[in-house]
Amino acid sequence: MDHYTLSPRALRVPATLVFGGVLLSLVVGFFHADGPANDHPAAFAEYAHSGAWIAVHLGQFVGMTVFVAGLVALFLVFNGQPGRSVWIGPFGAVAAVLALGLYGVLQAVDGVALKHAVDAWMAAPDGEKAARFTSAEAVRWLEWGVRSYHTFMLGVSVFLFAGLMVRAGGVPRPIGYLMGLSGLAYVAQGWVLGVQGFSAANGALIVAGIVLVFIWSVCLLWTGRREH
Repeated sequence: MDHYTLSPRALRVPATLVFGGVLLSLVVGFFHADGPANDHPAAFAEYAHSGAWIAVHLGQFVGMTVFVAGLVALFLVFNGQPGRSVWIGPFGAVAAVLALGLYGVLQAVDGVALKHAVDAWMAAPDGEKAARFTSAEAVRWLEWGVRSYHTFMLGVSVFLFAGLMVRAGGVPRPIGYLMGLSGLAYVAQGWVLGVQGFSAANGALIVAGIVLVFIWSVCLLWTGRREH
């Protein structure tokens, strides 16, 4: 793949969408019920008392949709450049769309099915509580699986776009390096989720991914908004 020079103006729409998706997800996330996620009795009780649970997860899905739209817009920008990669961009775009599809399934499982499962557990008579709790745990484990594969695909997509960003002239290379690190953080998170669920290691990777994505999305937005 040859080097090519990318106009900062071409990044305005993708950068705005990416940053908008990140910002929306962060704002909505403040209303997410928090607690010891791997302590299922405590976590499920907190989820059952959350009146905004379904709305919060719908908001997170909208945020991810806007973010992925930004990645696809980045692909369209790179695809129009001479010397572009013939496979990294398309693979990155496909991975982003697959990640969005998996995220939709994830929010249906976590934002809807789990909520109704924990509500049924809390409302069940004592003789049915054990069975209801088992059902809620099964939904939780399904959430682990879907979230694991979603983060794998999102990490792969971001990492591939990082490669394009590093090769492009007119864009500060540290943005691409930060994108690559955030992609690797998401790939690692996908593995830990599948093995350990919402463990402390997973929590550290979530924080690392969020911080890195926020930093490079701000830098990308600044790059797209600058005049020269």
